[in-house]
Amino acid sequence: MAKIYSAPKDIKQPTFNFENFNQKKHQEQEDKYIDDLKAYLAERGYTGKNAGETISFPVADSQAVYMVVSMRPLQLMEVPVGDCWTFQYIDRLTAKDVQQKIDQKKSLAKLFSH
Repeated sequence: MAKIYSAPKDIKQPTFNFENFNQKKHQEQEDKYIDDLKAYLAERGYTGKNAGETISFPVADSQAVYMVVSMRPLQLMEVPVGDCWTFQYIDRLTAKDVQQKIDQKKSLAKLFSH
């Protein structure tokens, strides 16, 4: 069973600018936020296997995103991006499930990188 943490409040979360939305700029903000979360974990000694990797699950009209804190014991952090959805079964995941999601994500990225 996974232990789930909230993202630290002191790292600035990206926000939508509904009056003048720019998809590219918003994606850059989300990417920076994820990089900042990875750095936050690394500064606290979470540098083991898959630490800082993200996994996602389809939820409603978007996705729920989580970052690996550690694989053993399995600890994940919610990544509040997009609509900030959560996955209802996230705490039931095992390290094997998370590794499969990471491997799947990497395989798809490789497949579509050309």
